[in-house]
Amino acid sequence: MILQIIRLKSNLPEDELLRRAKEREPQFKAISGLLQKYYVKMADTGQYGGIYVWDSIESLKAFRASDLAASIPEAYEIVEAPNIELLDILFKLRE
Repeated sequence: MILQIIRLKSNLPEDELLRRAKEREPQFKAISGLLQKYYVKMADTGQYGGIYVWDSIESLKAFRASDLAASIPEAYEIVEAPNIELLDILFKLRE
């Protein structure tokens, strides 16, 4: 499994950013290989982001090549390039 952490800055007010995220939720639920997505706010920086859990690097690569992924900067009015981290999940505590 792959953990992907994305941090982004947006000019949108929080309520509008959340409205747009909720509106796009069904599209993310339909992504093959996306096991979970957490919508987060970084308390220390005020940035927003997503924590994605992928079943494989292939699923992540397919998402990155998708129209949905390409639409993220415009949908959330991102003001600078997002910070993206990838981590291999070695094992999980609970099933």
